Amino acid sequence: MAEIIVVTSGKGGVGKTTSSASLACGFARRGKKVAVIDFDVGLRNLDLIMGCERRVVYDFVNVIHGEASLKQALIKDKRFENLYVLAASQTRDKDALTKEGVEKVLKELADDGFDIILCDSPAGIEKGAFLAMYFADQAIVVVNPEVSSVRDSDRILGLLSSKTHRAEAGERVKEHLLLTRYSPARVETGEMLSIKDVEEVLGLKAVGVIPESPDVLNASNKGEPVILDMESNAGQAYDDAVSRLLGEERPMRFIQNEKKGFFSKLFGG
Repeated sequence: MAEIIVVTSGKGGVGKTTSSASLACGFARRGKKVAVIDFDVGLRNLDLIMGCERRVVYDFVNVIHGEASLKQALIKDKRFENLYVLAASQTRDKDALTKEGVEKVLKELADDGFDIILCDSPAGIEKGAFLAMYFADQAIVVVNPEVSSVRDSDRILGLLSSKTHRAEAGERVKEHLLLTRYSPARVETGEMLSIKDVEEVLGLKAVGVIPESPDVLNASNKGEPVILDMESNAGQAYDDAVSRLLGEERPMRFIQNEKKGFFSKLFGG
């Protein structure tokens, strides 16, 4: 049985697509057969972060409208033979996606033996976001530790519990909190909400806390999901999140402000 996981948020620019790309690579690295789908019709970005933008011939909308087969549109990742990308259309509008079309594609992927189907949702509550979450078994809610991001994510949690296929059947979508751009130093000075603050407001436990890091942007610009850089704190934090999503116990790392020792203060280290 394929597990359908939506990566969602209320606010734009919190790191959904970056997270989708890293999580997809993390699952594939552990031997899962993974498809990651870009639902952001008109603003395609997933293929850039996955480094396959020059290989997009057919897209998600082409498949839904019968202009290409799923096999033609799926792009096989060059790093993992069990990872595939389905790009969004840059030229259509949001209404090009239909509930029936999305269901057909998800069913075909499940029938093809995919273990995990990751749906990279657009921000907000418009049609693409609704369709990305509608068939989900699990949801990863990506949040920056600041008030507007948390408030918008609370709205998304309301939709997950009322407007999904599972909700209509009296079941729940399993929800996870993924905190991105976390800076322990800024939490200490009161500029940023703490992990505990966000967990309490949203009523969710964090499955991962990704530290604020220039490595994330550098990796995205190179078309290399940051999880593949195991030297970076952000890459390691994403890898930890994947382990927890697969049921492993992992301690939270990179959530404490490192205190400078006497010598580093003295010599400006």
